[in-house]
Amino acid sequence: MLKNALSRYINNFKGFRREVWILAGITFVNRAGTMVLPFLTKYLKENLEFSFSEVSWIMVCFGFGSMLGSWLGGKLSDKLGFYKIMVFSLFTSGILFILLQYITSFWGLCLGMFVIMSISDMFRPAMFVSIGVYAKPENRVRALSLIRLSINMGFAAGPALGGLIILGLGYQGLFWVDGSTCIIAILLFSYFVKEKKKMDMKEDVLESNDKNKTAFQDKPYWVFLFISFTTAMLFFQIFTVLPLFHSQQFGLSEVETGLLISLNGFLIFMFEMPLVSFLERKQFDRMKIIFWGALLMAISYYILLFDSWSGILVVAMVLFTLSEILSFPFSNAIAIGRAPKGQEGRYMALYTMSFSLAHIVSSKLGLEVIGHYGYSANWLVMGTFGIVAMFVSIGFKRMVAKENQATQ
Repeated sequence: MLKNALSRYINNFKGFRREVWILAGITFVNRAGTMVLPFLTKYLKENLEFSFSEVSWIMVCFGFGSMLGSWLGGKLSDKLGFYKIMVFSLFTSGILFILLQYITSFWGLCLGMFVIMSISDMFRPAMFVSIGVYAKPENRVRALSLIRLSINMGFAAGPALGGLIILGLGYQGLFWVDGSTCIIAILLFSYFVKEKKKMDMKEDVLESNDKNKTAFQDKPYWVFLFISFTTAMLFFQIFTVLPLFHSQQFGLSEVETGLLISLNGFLIFMFEMPLVSFLERKQFDRMKIIFWGALLMAISYYILLFDSWSGILVVAMVLFTLSEILSFPFSNAIAIGRAPKGQEGRYMALYTMSFSLAHIVSSKLGLEVIGHYGYSANWLVMGTFGIVAMFVSIGFKRMVAKENQATQ
């Protein structure tokens, strides 16, 4: 029985091209190196002794840089090719992350974070476009899940290792490891994977019917971007607000916080590919899946109101993870499937920009609410956003249905 279960699990990973596996491996190496992110707000607040407001403004600059980088990455991927953008982005940002440790002033960090993220997040839309090229059309959602699995395995290893590095080498050690892994990852990628031109994309269920329509004219897509923005905003608090909550409410150390965040990556590793494969085989409606993901995200915040028991942190992380599994692989597939030929980069740029904007709002809104009203008020606000995303997903599904009827 155990052998059959293991065989079924392994079958979920079959059918990918060599390039997809290499991209997944490089993504894991890169994400394992981003161990700075879960501890960034703690580093700014506790080591550099900035106020909540100052920390939130630095994170705003982080987010605006990410938005600019996402847009440039998508636009340049359509013009120059995703491969060149990926190599430039990771190599350059690796060097800049190493240099970031030497900046300690407020304005210096605002500028530094903006520049680094402007270059670093050029990688994301280019990487999504590369999946459309290297993955077979019938495997595209599973390929996206495989990349997410690599990201989350990296995040699972990163925070736990990051906590140990802080104990042994201090926060400066994190910057060295982060920058070095970016450089190593892209050098390995450029050695093993050769540049390949974009191919025709297979039409997706929610693909735009008007091939001449730009991303800015695609009204249903903007509604979809709002859903993506909202769920991402809630998700990012795992890395910005929750580590502070762990420390100030429950007295957890960096290592304990790292292990708790690593639970997210472990659960992704165990359950995302089998669940995504099952939902794809059964042809579940993708927007219904995202609907349930938003609902679970809302619930995971509401239960944090019961903060007298530390075990609630584990329960909330499990619900966060299940929501993430349901929301992100299918929203990725909807975004790239809706893009007309030749506009994949621009569509994915807007999609990744919604995540960048979410990072800005998540940290700024969350830290400001906590600073003025406390953690409980923040959980209520974030949970309510999850409910809003849930209902907007119903509206998006209806818009697409009307769009399809009008073209028949």
